[in-house]
Amino acid sequence: MAQGTGSVSHLDRHHAHHFKSGHEEFEACKQGMWIFLVTEVLFFSGMFVAYAVLRVFYPDMMHDVHHHKLLDWRMGALNTVVLITSSWTMARAVSSSQRGEQKNTVGFLWATLLLAGVFLVVKYFEYSHKIHEHILPGAQYAYEGLTTAKVPIFMSVYFVMTGIHGLHVVIGMGVIYYLIRRAKRNEFGPRYFTPVEMTGLYWHFVDLVWIYLFPLLYLVG
Repeated sequence: MAQGTGSVSHLDRHHAHHFKSGHEEFEACKQGMWIFLVTEVLFFSGMFVAYAVLRVFYPDMMHDVHHHKLLDWRMGALNTVVLITSSWTMARAVSSSQRGEQKNTVGFLWATLLLAGVFLVVKYFEYSHKIHEHILPGAQYAYEGLTTAKVPIFMSVYFVMTGIHGLHVVIGMGVIYYLIRRAKRNEFGPRYFTPVEMTGLYWHFVDLVWIYLFPLLYLVG
């Protein structure tokens, strides 16, 4: 953030004792978050590789999965819209905290939290349907509508990828709620908004992962 004559940036205050300045603390936090996100990319990459292997070696199975509509693209599309909207509300929360607009910061954080909850509710209904129809991973797969070989492996990949992504959503919700409590105490403003911005980076990453999951799992057949 630019620091003009007589102005005080959030980088000038609220720094831990082991940092020389608020600017040094902010840069360290930002670099640490990007390093963490790189490890997250590597973590999800293994699952994307498993998906790619299935597509290359069992294209007929992938076609049958989509032809028999084992995955409901409408629910996937709804959740895509929900998460994209939540990215917008999170970005507004960050910008509001930078301007010191406490009411707007709290409101946009609540909106992001609500949209995350909607995502999980949709996923609950989707999982419930699959459990009811026995469209389950591995040896638990007992769906009579499609008995193509290797479909249980695909469902294993599906549940692992979407389940771990869902866990990231839940973790993000916990952090966002923590930010709401701090924002209500007016802890964020032009002089200090690092936690909100770092959480925003994490949330955009979670949304980005889903943007890849949705077409690969629900649309590409």
